[in-house]
Amino acid sequence: MKSRSKELLDRAIAATVAAIEIYNKPDFPYRSETFCILAINGWELLLKAKWLKENGNKIQSLYVKEFGTNSDGSKSKKKTIKRTRAQIPFTHGLDYLAKMLVEQKQLDPIAKDNLDALLELRDISVHFFHQSESGLAESLQEIGAASLKNFVLTVQEWFAYDLSDFNFYLMPLAFVELPRQAEAIVLNREERNFLRYVQHLEERTKRDDSEYAFMINYEVKLTRSKAKDVPEFRVTNNPDATEVRMSEEQILENYPWDYRELTDRCRKRYQDFKANARYHNIRKPLHENEKLCRVRFLDPSNPKSAKKLFFNPNILQVFDKHYSRK
Repeated sequence: MKSRSKELLDRAIAATVAAIEIYNKPDFPYRSETFCILAINGWELLLKAKWLKENGNKIQSLYVKEFGTNSDGSKSKKKTIKRTRAQIPFTHGLDYLAKMLVEQKQLDPIAKDNLDALLELRDISVHFFHQSESGLAESLQEIGAASLKNFVLTVQEWFAYDLSDFNFYLMPLAFVELPRQAEAIVLNREERNFLRYVQHLEERTKRDDSEYAFMINYEVKLTRSKAKDVPEFRVTNNPDATEVRMSEEQILENYPWDYRELTDRCRKRYQDFKANARYHNIRKPLHENEKLCRVRFLDPSNPKSAKKLFFNPNILQVFDKHYSRK
């Protein structure tokens, strides 16, 4: 039988996958609103799963308690569980849990700021509507993409659960929505206020030492090949598939850290880290993992030439299993 924490984790992942599937549909009029609602639902369930895990899976730890009212109208001195119209216990919401987990240094503040922005979009979607959908579409995608990245990192960090089997990405707008004739976008006062709020949050979340993101920018360029009968391609492990080459610049975007940078990141991240034999013994086998390490030769045609190693930031997920976070 699953624990309550595990049950909530599974439901959090299911809600987030549903949010992605809806957003990536080619024609779905309520795309943005539905994504916000389901993504926030997924995050709230994830925070509750973590809260239960930290509190011995005691469901009472999630209940909201308040001072009731006596029969004579005076305030009770004893707190009781707050209940819904159907007398079901109220549970703490996303705002409260996120704030508490940040204070306990369990949740990154950047992830919380991203959640605040997404929650604001959700509230507008649920309680009213976006009058200029196209005007907020770009902000939603940048905030939503960052929330998915943060979700994957948080699930890995809190529950050691690898979500690599899922496609946790939002299709860029250039694909899900065909370009239309340019037209002026007029934002009302509420929407301008929201964008100012997002800008304020973005300015205070600029940190280089965090894996978490407040917003993620997309840049999509489509070009037409001059060649005839150009084969289609997609990412695959099939050795017979069409080969696609990436430039050195594109490769280094995915492997931005050299040995010194990786070591410095580990020093800042872990309280018990030392660049000693233990560290080298953990790191060296990872050099063979192409997802985490890239070898760059001085002479690409000569494998015996001088070389330098570059690392993908996801390598920290491996070190998380061996060291204690600060």
